[in-house]
Amino acid sequence: MTDSTQRNQDPTLNFEGKRYDLNQLPDEVKELVRGMQVADAQLRMHEDTLKVLAVGRQTLAMQLKEKLKSVAPIS
Repeated sequence: MTDSTQRNQDPTLNFEGKRYDLNQLPDEVKELVRGMQVADAQLRMHEDTLKVLAVGRQTLAMQLKEKLKSVAPIS
């Protein structure tokens, strides 16, 4: 394995158009990066939850519409 191959496999942080060697960052910065990763994962999870809820709500609305076809509305 060459040095250039090894460098390409080193973890990097891409932030605001700049690249950083993750292994060379201070521990405090690494903790911030991990925090950002956790926050991103949580956002994706909650976005997926919202999509599931939206589909469920849409299904309920279609069922309600179907059931109300046989009910006379009040004037």
